[in-house]
Amino acid sequence: MPNPSIKDEETYQSLRDDGHSKEKAARIANAQANDKQDPSKKGGQQPPYEDWTKAELYDRAQELEIDGRSDMTKDELIEALRK
Repeated sequence: MPNPSIKDEETYQSLRDDGHSKEKAARIANAQANDKQDPSKKGGQQPPYEDWTKAELYDRAQELEIDGRSDMTKDELIEALRK
């Protein structure tokens, strides 16, 4: 039975199938169904982490208070930031 709080059930199910949490899938599906929002135009302003320097990645990890960041390689910082 469809959830009445989900505005775009098809998008929600697709996101769930892709592994997104129920909460995140609901937020995205509802934002896409809302005419006042355009989630596809949000974000994407930063280059991919692979293009960042290790110092930039470290600074971002520091902002997010990621433990163990000072001992991480660039690849490990990227992985930690994506989690």
